[in-house]
Amino acid sequence: MTTLPENPQPRRTESATATADAPESRQAESRPNPPRGRAHQRGSASQSRLVWRAFRKHRLAMIGAAVTLLLYLVAAFAEFLAPFSVARFDQAHPYAPPQRLHVIDTSQGGWEFGLYVNGYVAGRDPDTLERVYRVDTSKKVRVRLFDRGEEYRLWGLIPSRIHLVGPVDDREPMYLLGSDQSGRDLLSRLVYGTRVSMTIGLIGVTMAFVLGVVLGGISGYFGGRTDTLIQRAVEFFMSVPTLPLWLGLAAAVPSGWGPLRRYFAITVILATFAWTDLARVTRGRFVSLRVEDFISSARLDGNRPARMIFRHMLPLFTSHLIASLTLSIPGMILAETALSFLGLGLQAPVVSWGVLLQAAQDVQVVATAPWLMLPGVAVVLAVLSLNFVGDGLRDAADPYRQ
Repeated sequence: MTTLPENPQPRRTESATATADAPESRQAESRPNPPRGRAHQRGSASQSRLVWRAFRKHRLAMIGAAVTLLLYLVAAFAEFLAPFSVARFDQAHPYAPPQRLHVIDTSQGGWEFGLYVNGYVAGRDPDTLERVYRVDTSKKVRVRLFDRGEEYRLWGLIPSRIHLVGPVDDREPMYLLGSDQSGRDLLSRLVYGTRVSMTIGLIGVTMAFVLGVVLGGISGYFGGRTDTLIQRAVEFFMSVPTLPLWLGLAAAVPSGWGPLRRYFAITVILATFAWTDLARVTRGRFVSLRVEDFISSARLDGNRPARMIFRHMLPLFTSHLIASLTLSIPGMILAETALSFLGLGLQAPVVSWGVLLQAAQDVQVVATAPWLMLPGVAVVLAVLSLNFVGDGLRDAADPYRQ
């Protein structure tokens, strides 16, 4: 007699197994695959991407970056943005006050659209015999955008006569920011001065950056007598009073040199004593990195010192170098402005913010023509913007703040 097992279970055939597993396989196939690209980017963001994300959260840094970009755009397109050239003058309108730019004319009882400024009526104060100006509302100097004015070469290459704004009649006075003692348009000179003052900071900082990184890297990587020699040179340059030395070297520049040679001479003088701080920082980073295991492995792998410095060590603190570079530009701008203001830096016919501020040395002139202080406002705006950008880069590159 055959006994049957308790609770018999039906045997599953291969076809039954395939049938049972089919819904699960179809569900797995119907599930959408996760976006591997975004997950991959989110999980392995580069250092530059992380720095940019942190930098965007710094509002003052973003505002400073926008203002700095605007200033460099003004410097790049100075000929197009300036209504006149720096050499144009009008002796009939010295110290002319700024004119208000009107968009709508309502003097005839209606609404007439069109850019214009009111003319001047010049006279003498009967008590002080000072030249004074009165706005003549009956005279309108028509102004138009993209005016065909004085001919120029954009970047020294492209000939053109198109200016962003200018008077329809070039013989009529138009001083949107006033004029100086010779009747020269301050707006045009301020725009051209932006090019010189902002680029001298870039050139000087670039030279100082190269010196600081190269000498600091060599000092920290090799050590020994090389480190001692370079550090003693750094300490010597840091012990010399900066401003008196600048004044002495700027005064030693031959007065017969042309504007271009004097420009580069002042740039070299400013860069000569601006590399020491960066060299000390770079040297300290190299001293701490040269004992790391990956540096020892790279050295044993046969890498030359130049490749070790520029390929393996410098990229580790590139963000810090960029922040230091940004924070050094305002110092260069202030140094050039101070030297030019004292008459020992750039001189006419070169136009810079410091050269323009020379006209504001007389208190009486400033009292009667306060618009001559506008180049000082440009200096403050540029320095604050660059400092905000430098602070934002420094905070964004700090790994402990991520």
